[in-house]
Amino acid sequence: MQAKWICVLSVSCPIMLAATGMAAAQSYELIQAAKEEGTVTTIALPHDWCGYGDVIQGFKHKYGIAVHETKPEASSAEQLDAIRASAENAGSDAPDVIDIGLSFAPVAQKEGLLQPFKVGTWDSIPSAVKDPDGNWYGDYYGVIAFEVNADLVKTLPEDWSDLLGEEYKGAVALTGDPRASAQAAQSVYAAGLAAGAEAGAAAGKAGVGFFGDLNAAGNFVPDPGNITSLTEGKTPIVIGWDYVALADRDSVEEPKIEVIVPQSGIVARPYVQAINAHAPHPNAAKLWMEYLYSDDGQLAWLKGNCHPIRFEALVEEGKIPQDVADRLPPSEAYADVVFPSLEDQGAANAAIAEEWDKTVGAGVN
Repeated sequence: MQAKWICVLSVSCPIMLAATGMAAAQSYELIQAAKEEGTVTTIALPHDWCGYGDVIQGFKHKYGIAVHETKPEASSAEQLDAIRASAENAGSDAPDVIDIGLSFAPVAQKEGLLQPFKVGTWDSIPSAVKDPDGNWYGDYYGVIAFEVNADLVKTLPEDWSDLLGEEYKGAVALTGDPRASAQAAQSVYAAGLAAGAEAGAAAGKAGVGFFGDLNAAGNFVPDPGNITSLTEGKTPIVIGWDYVALADRDSVEEPKIEVIVPQSGIVARPYVQAINAHAPHPNAAKLWMEYLYSDDGQLAWLKGNCHPIRFEALVEEGKIPQDVADRLPPSEAYADVVFPSLEDQGAANAAIAEEWDKTVGAGVN
């Protein structure tokens, strides 16, 4: 068979590798090229977020390449602005890689801010959360879950329909108003899917219907739920992202907090990784991506309470250490996870905005 030759390094592409045996060759050549650059510049990676402190240390220890960290609290929009600025002036703080919300990825791609690169574990990344050309792909995600003050709530809810029970009167809260909060909107969307609605506007409308029933039953608390209101007992059940709830559980001694992934309507929101189209250190950027999507990088995120995008592959291959698994909801709870498309979520959000007042009649303030 005639070998196909593929460019895997910088834009100038000084090294060409045959497709046959590419993984091993790519690893050696890419590592050497990245070490010559010596540094990868990151942005928006606080050490206490999704285990990024350990991720960064793991990369530095494995490859001996410096990680220049900039603006750890930068938003997705600010990361894209940093890429735009690097096109004109690739200064010392120009990011090589970014970690942004999913909704920002198509915008960045359309604007030409990203450069494609497919990591070696590409095939195990779900197709619903990656650009087919490799411009961006999901890195980790959270799912909508129930964070419960178990000192006050003696019977733990297992699914959405349980929340309508009499024992949960005045107990259930969202993290914000679903007409303004993405987390709350996806909570409503998840409730709609759990009710059997189709994706998109139908799920948004059905989710609003569920919260209308929850309010009519006297179970919905129209105040934003957070760790303070949960521990004080004002909102003993808060619906929101599991990684936030798990972090709360790990940081609070009292009360006891339980985190429950519902049996249905398991909705995920991924963040995505991408490489700056003008990356000052393109080979180090690609090696960084290879590390993040390796088993080591994925497990480091999982230890930080964020489910890595290759989670199902890690489960199937038996690669999740037992001590890590014991700290998380059971892996089977994530088996039917749904990654809503941007179009479906947008349609649902429009339906939520239109229906909330007349159906629920209780704003979240």
